[in-house]
Amino acid sequence: MKQALQKSRIPENKAFVAKELIAPHFDKAWHFHQEYQLFLVLEGRGTRFIGDQMKPFREFDMVFTGPNLPHLWRNDAEYFEKESLLSTHGIVVYFGEDFLGSSYAQKEEFLAIKNLFEKSYRGLEITGETNQKLRPMLRDLPHKRGLESLLLLLQILGILAESQECTPITHEHYTNNNKESEKDRMRKVYEFVMENFQEKIQLSEVAALANMTESAFSRYFKSRMNRTFSEFLMDVRLAQACKLLHEMDRNISEIAMECGFQTLSHFNRQFKEKMGLTPIQYKKDFWRSFG
Repeated sequence: MKQALQKSRIPENKAFVAKELIAPHFDKAWHFHQEYQLFLVLEGRGTRFIGDQMKPFREFDMVFTGPNLPHLWRNDAEYFEKESLLSTHGIVVYFGEDFLGSSYAQKEEFLAIKNLFEKSYRGLEITGETNQKLRPMLRDLPHKRGLESLLLLLQILGILAESQECTPITHEHYTNNNKESEKDRMRKVYEFVMENFQEKIQLSEVAALANMTESAFSRYFKSRMNRTFSEFLMDVRLAQACKLLHEMDRNISEIAMECGFQTLSHFNRQFKEKMGLTPIQYKKDFWRSFG
């Protein structure tokens, strides 16, 4: 999908940008941009949204996204509390479509990287030994200068291009149908849901935020997210429940209420339908894996 002209994150005199991010929380605005992005979380936890998918994130989460793929790393609520002492730390790398020149795709030496770039339009989660190998390299990248920095980035991309540990994130046929002018509308929806999912949320409330009728908003949201708003809200609540079930001292009914479920039976039913396990089984399996 052709997007409106955007101001690049990369200065005209640079081939790419690598930054170290240290802040109380990551950028909480849902957005997309024309650059490729490689992002490594070094400190911080929450939920990440990429395209039509969402998943909890924590330290060493590593993702490579292609141009105009919507994304958001939303920290947990405690990061936004007034007296919070929590902090986040990450490494982000941006580079453009013309990073390797306009004719690189025709060169045999860059075939593997060309294929990597094509796969990145779905977003790629980087795990396993590849993740471990790239961490120190990405830590070093913001501190390199000149040709040394460029060679290090090419080395990183070469490792990614040859790796079998880069898993697509979005559904195969996902397309970003959002327009540049709609960023603010979707940002408001995401922020409202993440701040209020513990409470009962009416469709009319969210539609009003988007300045749309309920029926128009329902069609709009499904066309952008490949799911209904109620399915999205349920996924947010269940993702939060999974994180809380990782805490040994939390009981199931307490977690259900904290995640916005009105009854324990409804929580158990929805959790099993989504996860294939009851909350108790999920919690036992998680702690069993820690031996």
